[in-house]
Amino acid sequence: MFSNLKLSKLYFRYILHSREFSTSKWKSVVGLEVHAQIQAKTKLFSASPTDFTNPVNRNVSLFDAAIPGTLPVLNKRCVEAAVLTALALNCRINPISMFDRKHYFYADLPAGYQITQQRSPIANNGFIDFQVYDTDSHKRSYSLRSCIKQIQLEQDSGKSLHDETHSLVDLNRAGIPLMELVFEPDLCNGEEAASLIKELVNIFRCLQTCSCKMEEGALRVDANVSVHKDGEELGVRTEVKNIGSIRAVAGAINYEIQRQMALLQDGQKIVNETRSWNSINKITVSMRDKEEKQDYRYMPEPNLPPLYIAMGPTTWGCVNADNIRKLIPELPHETRKRLKEECNLTTEQAVILVNELKLLEVFSDVILKKKLNTNLVANLLINVLLFFVNKEKMILEEIVIDPIFFGETAEMLQNEMISHKTAQFLIGEMLKLTPKTAKEIVISCNLLQINDEDAIRKRCEEVIEENPKMLQQYLKGKQKVFKAFLGVIASHSDKVNMKKATALLKEILDKYKNK
Repeated sequence: MFSNLKLSKLYFRYILHSREFSTSKWKSVVGLEVHAQIQAKTKLFSASPTDFTNPVNRNVSLFDAAIPGTLPVLNKRCVEAAVLTALALNCRINPISMFDRKHYFYADLPAGYQITQQRSPIANNGFIDFQVYDTDSHKRSYSLRSCIKQIQLEQDSGKSLHDETHSLVDLNRAGIPLMELVFEPDLCNGEEAASLIKELVNIFRCLQTCSCKMEEGALRVDANVSVHKDGEELGVRTEVKNIGSIRAVAGAINYEIQRQMALLQDGQKIVNETRSWNSINKITVSMRDKEEKQDYRYMPEPNLPPLYIAMGPTTWGCVNADNIRKLIPELPHETRKRLKEECNLTTEQAVILVNELKLLEVFSDVILKKKLNTNLVANLLINVLLFFVNKEKMILEEIVIDPIFFGETAEMLQNEMISHKTAQFLIGEMLKLTPKTAKEIVISCNLLQINDEDAIRKRCEEVIEENPKMLQQYLKGKQKVFKAFLGVIASHSDKVNMKKATALLKEILDKYKNK
C-alpha cells in the first residue's frame, strides 16, 4: 500500500511529466517571512539563558512556564539589536511601538498566547539590495531590491516532540527573543529568495544581531507562494513553513511554483493552505488548510508599557536610535563595492569573499601586510583553498588558516619562486597544521621554480628533439601540438616556470618554421 505522501508525489510527477505546458504564461509571486533569533545571553522577557547546548527544560524561568503572578521584563539588548538591524535595513524606526498578545493553544505555549508586535511594530518600510545568481539564466547575475513591510519583536514558543504514544515538551526555546521580518511579495522564484536570505545572513553576522545557525533554529524562513497568468489577479497563495536551510529555500519555493502551475494547467484549484518542506523527498507536504481564517484575538499586552525609541539629543526612551546608528559597521554591499573599486576584484570574487567572512579576513590581513596582486590573492583563496576545503568536505569555519603562511605562499607565487602546483601543495600542508613556514617547506623539499632561461631553453630543445613526429605535425599547421609540447615539458618537471617555457618554446619553434 502507498502512503498518502507517496501517492501525492506520484500524482504530481504524473501531471508534471505527462502534460506539456509552457511556464512562460505563468507569473510566480513570492513573499518571505523571516524569524531571526536575536543574539542575546538571556530571553526576551526573562533572565533565563539562551544557550542551545543546555539540557532539556534547563533554560526555563517561572515566567517562561507561565506561572501565575509572574510578569515580563523587556530585555534592553534585544531592543538595541532590533533597532540596529532595522537601521541597517533602511527601515523607519517607530518612536512608539506596542506589544500584543496573540492567542492560540498549543502544548509548548504554556501561557496560551505569544507576546508580539503585530499591529504596532518597532520598524517599517525598509529595503534590502542584493545580487542574484541564476545558473539557468543566460544573465549570470543581476541586482534586485526587496522591500520590508515591518520588523517586529516577539517571543518564540517551546518545542514539542512526538512519537506514536507520547508527546513531550521542551520549554528551553519558550521566550527566546526573535525579530520577525515581513517582506513584501516582490520576488519571483527560489533563486531570488535564497539570494535574499544569503544577503540577510551576511548582514546579521556583520551586525552580530543573529548567529544565523539554521541547524539550531536561529533562523527560520516561511515563504508565501502563488502563481497567476500575466494580466490576471494574483492567485491563491500557499505558505511553506519553517524552511531550515538556504538551499532548501530555493528548492521548496521552486517546487511549490511548479506544483501550482501543474495543478492549474490540469484544471484544478489551488487550496489556501500551510505546507511544509520534506527535505528527503524534495517536495512540499500539506499540513493544514487556511480557508477559515484563524482568530488570534489580538489584544494589547497589559503587562508591558509602550516601547519608546528616542531620536536625537534626548535622554528619554528605552534606547536612542541616533546613537545606535553610529554603531553600524561596513555592511556587505559596501564591502563588495570597496573590493571592486579599491582592490579591482570582479563581482564574483567580491561576492564569494563577502559570503565567506573567514576568507575575507585572511584576504584583508594579507594585502595589508604585503604588496601583493589582489586578484592573485583572491584567486588563491577561492580557486585553491576553498576548492580544497570543499573537495575534502571540511568545514570552513572550523579550519585554521595561517595568514602569515598564506601570505608567504602568495608572495612566492607572485614572484615566480614557485609554481601554481607548488602553491596548491603548500596550502594543503597549511591545512594540515604544519609547524614549518612556507619558505622552509619549499627549501627542504627542493620546490623552488626553475627560472634560469638557459636551463629552460635546453629542456625545450630536448623535448622537441625527442618528439620529431609532433614537430612535423606542428610545422604542418596543427597548433594544438604546441600545448602537447608544454605538457611534456611540465611532466618532466613541475618546477619549470611555464610562463617562460611558453615564450621560449614558441621562439624555438618559430626558428624551425623559418628554416
